[in-house]
Amino acid sequence: MRGSTMASTAMIQHEIDVPLHMLTRMVGVKKAQRVWQRSAHAVEALVSLVRDLELKCALERKRTLFLSGEEYGARALHAEVDARTRAGIKAELLDAATLRERHGLHRSAAIDSAISASADPAQLTAALLRNAKTHGIEIAAGVEIKDVRSSDEDVVVSTSEGQIITANHVVFCTGYEFLETIANKSQKLISTWALASRPRLKRPEWLDRYLVWEGSDPYLYFRATPDGRVIVGGEDEDGEDAYKDSSKAATKAKTLVEKLGDLTGISIGKPDFTWSAAFGVTPNGLPMIGHLPGMKNVFVTMGFGGNGITFSQIAADIISSDILGHRDADWDLFPIH
Repeated sequence: MRGSTMASTAMIQHEIDVPLHMLTRMVGVKKAQRVWQRSAHAVEALVSLVRDLELKCALERKRTLFLSGEEYGARALHAEVDARTRAGIKAELLDAATLRERHGLHRSAAIDSAISASADPAQLTAALLRNAKTHGIEIAAGVEIKDVRSSDEDVVVSTSEGQIITANHVVFCTGYEFLETIANKSQKLISTWALASRPRLKRPEWLDRYLVWEGSDPYLYFRATPDGRVIVGGEDEDGEDAYKDSSKAATKAKTLVEKLGDLTGISIGKPDFTWSAAFGVTPNGLPMIGHLPGMKNVFVTMGFGGNGITFSQIAADIISSDILGHRDADWDLFPIH
């Protein structure tokens, strides 16, 4: 995926890009509630997995602060808290005065919630791969799959170098990219930018406990790291190639630094690191998880949007259960469009 893991800001949230009260209008009350409940469960499952396996990846539990913005104001956040409460997901609505008192931020409202986390994405991925390898999993890199065929007995894939691989099951976990054979016009690729400050940056004490994002388009999001850096991202725009434009990088970084400073008073100065990447989104903000149409024992998961790590955990649970012969109760929530 051309470096999506390394480009991640690793804000592991149960909150997905489409608010619950908006998703309800798209897929109905029951399904929307199940999606958000499953997302919360996925974060908890990942935290438990990391701790049970004793993986070293700077994992920290976090709270989330969702700020009102141009897309979702105070009224929308009030509706969102009501929707989450009905779904059994705890969330506290902060009015402007409370938000200012607790966090020194000037917005009309915010939602304070738990069930989120952060980690070092490279360490997390490497640790999971190392653990898999110790259990006999063979890991190969740089292999391009050119074709796939399935039958009642097995699945056969061919590589660009002419090798033939036979398997009982095949999973295409393309994440932020869409398989060309099932891509459609409702899906799109978006470019995003991010940066990291120098370590031990002066910042509000509360930020070390929170992930922060806002109800705007494009939205700003940021968090602190264990070594005191502040990671900031956003300024998304349509186009899978926009992130490659080097002339935009400095402008986007400058905008992110200014937006963070205006909102929080944090002065980043010159960032230590800046980077950019593309990611794929679906109209309802949900991933696509299921069987590749017309192919027995071939699975695909893609369209992760802004919740790649959380949706990866969901996909792993759902697909592995199906392979083991136990159809997951939430299989219907993330159809292949």
